[in-house]
Amino acid sequence: MNQHKPDSRNNPDAPNCNTHLVNLENVRSSRSQILPTAKAQQISEVLGLLADTNRLRLISALASQELCVCDLAALTKMSESAVCHQLRLLKAMRLVSYRREGRKVYYSLADSHITNLYHFLVENLHESNDETLTKMV
Repeated sequence: MNQHKPDSRNNPDAPNCNTHLVNLENVRSSRSQILPTAKAQQISEVLGLLADTNRLRLISALASQELCVCDLAALTKMSESAVCHQLRLLKAMRLVSYRREGRKVYYSLADSHITNLYHFLVENLHESNDETLTKMV
């Protein structure tokens, strides 16, 4: 069934440039603050990569200490192959780094920025859940 979507040109309440003037001073002052397209694309790719439960669980494990693939697989209940695949993606985006010790490879978060981002997200989510629970009571 074809549904007709209202056309904003026929809706008198819809904002458009014919009825709303652009505030050039606001546009000029905000121009230096807007994210360049290339930078926005990079951030979007990182956030897209983090939008995966398994990768977030790996990051949570690595937020406290470096671990090898075997440890990460046991901790997350994933196969070593799956862990390696996810680590390869995280490494490509420079979110994790590694070091070799003999035949073992140990992974850690690439730097404190990644650790801080992870902790910020967890704390923010925890605070949001606490507020929601308080409002429900």
